[in-house]
Order: sequence, then C-alpha cells, then structure tokens
Amino acid sequence: MKKYLLLLALGLAALNASAQIQVKNPFIWADCPDPDIIRVDDYYYLVTTTMHLFPGGPIMRSKDLAHWETVSYLFDEIKDTPRYDLEEGTVYGRGQWATSLRYNNGTFWALFVANDDPHKSMVFKTDDPAKGWKLHSRLPAFHDASLFFDDDGRVYVFSGSGDIRLVELEPDLTDVKRGGVNKVLQLNGRPGGLHEGSRVVKHDGMYYLLCISWPRTGRQEIAYRSKNIEGPYDSKVILKSTFGGFSYAGQGTIVDGKHGEWYGVIFQDRGGCGRILTIEPCSWIDGWPMLGTNGDGIIPETVNLDGDCQCHKSPELAVIEKDYQINHNIIKEDITTETGSVSRPGKSVTLRTSKLANNIFDARNTLTWRTWGPTCSDTITIDFSNIKDGDVTGLAAFNGDSGLLSVKKIGKKNFLVFTEEKVSLSNNTKAITNVEQKEIEKIEIPKKVKQVSLVMNGDFNPGKDIATFFYSFDGSEFQKIGSEYKMIFDYRRLFMGSRYALYYFSTKTPGGSVNVKL
Repeated sequence: MKKYLLLLALGLAALNASAQIQVKNPFIWADCPDPDIIRVDDYYYLVTTTMHLFPGGPIMRSKDLAHWETVSYLFDEIKDTPRYDLEEGTVYGRGQWATSLRYNNGTFWALFVANDDPHKSMVFKTDDPAKGWKLHSRLPAFHDASLFFDDDGRVYVFSGSGDIRLVELEPDLTDVKRGGVNKVLQLNGRPGGLHEGSRVVKHDGMYYLLCISWPRTGRQEIAYRSKNIEGPYDSKVILKSTFGGFSYAGQGTIVDGKHGEWYGVIFQDRGGCGRILTIEPCSWIDGWPMLGTNGDGIIPETVNLDGDCQCHKSPELAVIEKDYQINHNIIKEDITTETGSVSRPGKSVTLRTSKLANNIFDARNTLTWRTWGPTCSDTITIDFSNIKDGDVTGLAAFNGDSGLLSVKKIGKKNFLVFTEEKVSLSNNTKAITNVEQKEIEKIEIPKKVKQVSLVMNGDFNPGKDIATFFYSFDGSEFQKIGSEYKMIFDYRRLFMGSRYALYYFSTKTPGGSVNVKL
C-alpha cells in the first residue's frame, strides 16, 4: 500500500511538472500599465489602463497565465465631456485609470476613476466578463483605487497618491456609506514621495495593502499588513529590482494560483514600448508576500507557471492576441470592418471622413494596436484610390512624439511622405496647442499606383526603441524610407507606450475613403 501511494505521488508530481510552463520576463512585453489580476475557478482575469483609447478597459482571460485572450471591454465610449470626442480639447493621458477588478458572490466588479471632468469613478458589473459589462454606479473620484469585499459583507475602497484613505461603500456599491468608515490609514514606515497603486487582498485573516513608492526611494513595491482593516498597518518592501537593463519595477498585485501557489504581477517602465508586465513567484515568509525567487525581492529571468493549457516548448513571452482600439470615442458611421467589430476587425477595414482634422493628433477614428518587445513588425496595405485633395492616410509609431509614413494627396498628385511630428498640449483641457512637423523624405507615387503596402518594425531591446519604415507599390519588393525613428514614453502627454496607428483624415474636404488590409 505504501509503495502504491509513493508511486501515485511520484506520478502526480511528474504530471504536474510536465504541465508546467516556463516563461521569460517580462512575461508580457507590451504596454499594460496599472494591472489588476484575479483568479475565479479555472480562469485568471487581467485588466490594465488604456486611458484615451476606445473601447476601453480591456478584460483579458487566461487558464495558464501565459496564453491570454481579450474577452471584453468595460465600455465602448465615455461621454462625460466633449473632449472624449476630440472637441474643446482632448483626453490624452486621462480617461480610464487603474481599474480594480474583483469577484464577489457570483458577480464580477470593476471600479476606475474617469480622470477628467467631472472626475468621478465608474463601477461596472457582470456575471460573466465574456458577455460584457453594465455601468452600475458613479462614485467620487478614487485615485488608483482598490475595491475590497470583506468577509462580513462590508465593502470598501482603498485609494490615494500619498496618504491612503479607506472609504466604506454601501453594500450595493451605489454610494459612499453614510456614517461608514472614512479615514486616512496609519501606515507605519510609509516613505515620502509618490505612494499609490493600491491593491488589497486578505490572507489568513490578515489585510494586505500593496503600494508602489517612488521616486525618493527608487521604485519599489511595499506591502502593509494589519489584523484590522482600519489599521494601523506595518510595512515591508517586497520587491525592489532592476531588470533586463531597465530601471526598477513597481505597482501591481498578487494572485493565488490553482494549487496553493501565489504570483506577483508588477509593471516596469520600458521606454518606448511603455509599461510592461513582469511576473514573480510569491512566497509567504513570516506572514509577508515576498516576491522573487525564494522571496529575494528580485525579478527572475524565468518563472515556472501552473500550466494546464497549451505548453511552450522553451521559455518565451506570454501571448496576447492582437486587438485594436480607436483613439478617443468612435464615429461608428465612419468605419466598416469585416467582422462588424472594431476591436476584432478581421482582415480589412474601411475608413471614411466626416470631419476635418489638421494632423494625426486631432484625427478621429485612428485605429491603434500595441507594439511588442523585444522586436515586432506589422504590415498594412492601403487602397487610396478614393482619397481627396488634402487627405492623409498611413501607418505611424503613435505617441506624443510620432513617426508617420503617410500617403498625401496634394492637388492631383499622390505622395509618400515620412514625417516626425510632436504635439504640445495645454495643462487643463489637454487641447492641442501646437504640432511640430518635420518632413524627412518625400516620394511622388506613380499615377497608375492606387495602393501601397507599409511596414513598421519596432526594436525595444535595451538602448534601442527604434522604429523603421518600409513601403512597396507591388506588395513584394520593399524599400526603406526615412530615418530610424526614436520612439519615446512621455507621461506628460499621451502617457502610454508607442502604438501602431492606422490613420485617415481630411484637411480640406471630408467624404473620401480608404480600404485597408490589416
């Protein structure tokens, strides 16, 4: 009998080992800031910040933490101000911030602050993220908030960007609870400087509040713990680590695996690609959730994940299927996709213009998608036979500083033009105050040519952040155009990594169209 039990144990261990997936860090080398992740039964759910992009609040799902699909978005549009429609200003770097994702008694909840007038939080709910979400309530603005459901049925929000405030909500999440808890927490050992990114879990009867602190301390992740939700809380640094030739990581959360293991998911700034995700083993040491191999506080090169889905043959990055988002609110009548979906358009899309624009930064219906490290490449083919004088269409490395490869119609001639463009925004309404445009190279397109294939390659290896562009008039022979373009990350303007962007706008007369193979 003992021999049988030993063989059974060895067999189960071998089965578990064979199912493991080993991934390299950063495990998602793409712009996915302010992550929150939960596990509900067999699935992990991940949400990140997308700000001025729509549909917004992508909800990603995985069975193994390595293969991800975007199953829904929290919302299609926000109509709080005309700025979401690129009117009377913009919402670049604003919009949806730092969503908190939770599950309680059969319902999924998501809370985030819409970081522009009227500066209120939005609460969404669903019984299945794959079926979509419904707006449930509007609450006061909670910066970098963590929604928390306690065992006794009470509901709270932790939030703040310095001091952390604990606010109790009505049990149905429709308002702040009158007479409920509303206090600044005593956090022993709280450092100076920025201190935000609240994420809260309860483990073995103890409350754990995770926060990032920087820049005075260097970017680091701190855990606070208390037996009482109202504190006081003691503190410990659980992660302080440079990684991969880039600076320190910080801000994220921890999540329980399917077999008792725990993981940390923390973002790291990586220049032009944006804020990418690292994953760490989480070890409970003396009651603290210590991140890194054996809790050493260091981001490991590779991590063994609980894999019960597909398996990688060798260590590699996690996989997220490509999805698309529009810059600011969508003009639905000006876009037609093969599938009827904007986020999953299929193999082709038709863009039309009903409004005038001066540049890519105030152009409506610009279709964007993530760049990916360490290197990436994408190709589109544009049929521009129906564009009008003054129309501009093309492929860009899109950010506050952008590199654009454009087809421009000037009079009766078409030109292929590579430009570097830089936007200036006002502080209050994020209105476009100036766009610097530098023409690098210009080629007249032969009259008989009515379509062009454009390629953008991205290199996000340390010290690079380079985009290079190519074109072809026959779809087979490609020529490089322009210079190597240096991509950036600038938190003062768009506040995200450089993205691929397909744009089409009219500067003189609306009503033209382009058909694009993606």
